[in-house]
Amino acid sequence: MQNLNREQYTNALEGWIYAKTNLKSLDELFPANYIFNLSTEQVNWLRKTNLNKEFCVEMGVIEGRLNIMLCPLDEKGNRIEVGDIPYSVFEPLNEDIKLTEIQTYSVVKNVVLSKEMRKIDHDSDMYYPIASKPIMEQDKAVDSIESWQNNGQDWFYAEYKQNGGKSVFNKFYVPSDKICYGDQEMSFVCSFGLKYSEIYQKQLPALIFISIHKDLGGSVETISNTYDWAKPCPPVCKIPDFDI
Repeated sequence: MQNLNREQYTNALEGWIYAKTNLKSLDELFPANYIFNLSTEQVNWLRKTNLNKEFCVEMGVIEGRLNIMLCPLDEKGNRIEVGDIPYSVFEPLNEDIKLTEIQTYSVVKNVVLSKEMRKIDHDSDMYYPIASKPIMEQDKAVDSIESWQNNGQDWFYAEYKQNGGKSVFNKFYVPSDKICYGDQEMSFVCSFGLKYSEIYQKQLPALIFISIHKDLGGSVETISNTYDWAKPCPPVCKIPDFDI
């Protein structure tokens, strides 16, 4: 598992604070088709360390490369101070990813037998599944990812024109239930996406988590390996930035 010590962590935070206010740096840090890999070991570390319904991933820059750093939270939503900080580097996607959504339909058949043991009535109904929130339908996930690929740099430019890039995200909040309490052998590919927020009335980035399962089996519910949970800060900020 890749870790940063406290000095490296602070330097990474400072690197991002500088980079997000520089359009040339942003262009260099965000090549097309790059993703973050969250390993099984890192997911298991979060399971043991995080005590909240959410955890944070913080943005950093190390040796000119973008990275995310895992930040566990306590029961009150405060940052848990740990020794070394696990991180993942923004890197090329080296193989195709299959986004899977399985819907299991239930057919209920009723047959009425008379007291003479003869069929006197029958009917059947098909029940359609309802996706378990906050699972994101794969079509919406793909649209969001493609929107970022096509318009991500335009989004950065718009934020830069508005306030010099100060409102560009520093971290993302990620609900932990499906990620930290799912399959013990689960890993994730994390991709940026772009989607419209009704609350803020503008396009906002998201981190879309695509789980890698050994076996994505059937269920009575809709099963998806795509999770769109991560909310950007700013504007959705709950804990203060690390004092650097």
